[in-house]
Amino acid sequence: MSATAPTLDLDPFSTEFLTDPYPGHARMRDAGPVVRLERYGIWAVSRHAEVFATLNDWQTFCSSAGVGLSDFRKEPPWRPPSLLLEADPPLHSRTRGAIVGVLSRSTLNGLRAGFEAAAERLVDGVLERGCIDGIADVARAFPMSVFPDAIGIDADGRENLLPYGDMAFNAFGPRNELFQRAFARAEPVGAFIASRCRRESLRPGSLGAQVFAAADAGTVSEHEAALLVRSLLTAGIDTTVHGIGNALVALARFPGEWARLHAEPVRARNAFDEAVRLESPVQTFFRTTTRAVEIGGTTVGEGEKVLMFLASANRDPRRWLEPDRLDITRNATGHVAFGAGIHGCVGQMIARLEGEIVLGALARRVRAIEPDGAPVQHLNNTLRGWSRLPLRLKAA
Repeated sequence: MSATAPTLDLDPFSTEFLTDPYPGHARMRDAGPVVRLERYGIWAVSRHAEVFATLNDWQTFCSSAGVGLSDFRKEPPWRPPSLLLEADPPLHSRTRGAIVGVLSRSTLNGLRAGFEAAAERLVDGVLERGCIDGIADVARAFPMSVFPDAIGIDADGRENLLPYGDMAFNAFGPRNELFQRAFARAEPVGAFIASRCRRESLRPGSLGAQVFAAADAGTVSEHEAALLVRSLLTAGIDTTVHGIGNALVALARFPGEWARLHAEPVRARNAFDEAVRLESPVQTFFRTTTRAVEIGGTTVGEGEKVLMFLASANRDPRRWLEPDRLDITRNATGHVAFGAGIHGCVGQMIARLEGEIVLGALARRVRAIEPDGAPVQHLNNTLRGWSRLPLRLKAA
């Protein structure tokens, strides 16, 4: 006999929840392997085992019906669906294969020297000031300087990338005030983004141009290539900005871990991975069931929306020892901050490269980072991050 999952009166898209999601995460984990959130008529999984299993079973939990609250089979999406995030095989296999070919290890190795030089220039500037805004001066400045360059778009108009990405991630939730505000800010820039995703707008030899080379080879169509470049620009900025910002927040909150990183800058890559486990930039994603399936003894019917709490899974004490503590020596393998399975973040290696390089550059030359005022949170239906982070840097 199927068990009955607990029903909880939680609104994961409310201001209160988004400001401090961790008590709600604990409540859901303690309630059971799956819960019902009746406010939206959805199911939710928040323990690591169930989130990981859901991410790895695309046949049962599909992405093509949308990875947000909206069901694309019942209502049209607000823009053409992502060919990476909102597609299933065989389409997903073909389009993801094109991007994997572009973001090869040799390509990333070729980006490293330029990224490192940019990080050193950035650290020169912040050390001169001493007191900085960790978001504007580091977490936003670094990805916004190196990633659009790598994709191959001009510097003019790059300020449009952030509001567009903010809207895209807000759109995975309900049409609440956060979405309405983001949409009002970003609607005028949609045409700009589309124009920068065309072949003629991309620098020869860039990652974006290589995507169109896949179109020339017949792997994807010209139209699909433009949508894939859009996916890179949409998902490759905000998530990395928040990932680096959240890492700085965590390292400032755990000064002993910064001291350890300063002593061993070689740990920068692992420190970034542990930080995004602790403070996951992407908090949630949806899947839609393709058949009736049992989760933790409860039968979830076909065509149901299931909300995966990635950030909750990353702090599940059933999986992690002292999950609420930053430990840059921890083996964070298995965290789901970048997803998992065939829909795992295709750009996670470039995000990790950016995080490793900028944290390493700071660690080598900054012996301590301290809060210099209260941080200001940036609320988003899907992302967790900050809009302002006052820090005081002490040079080595």
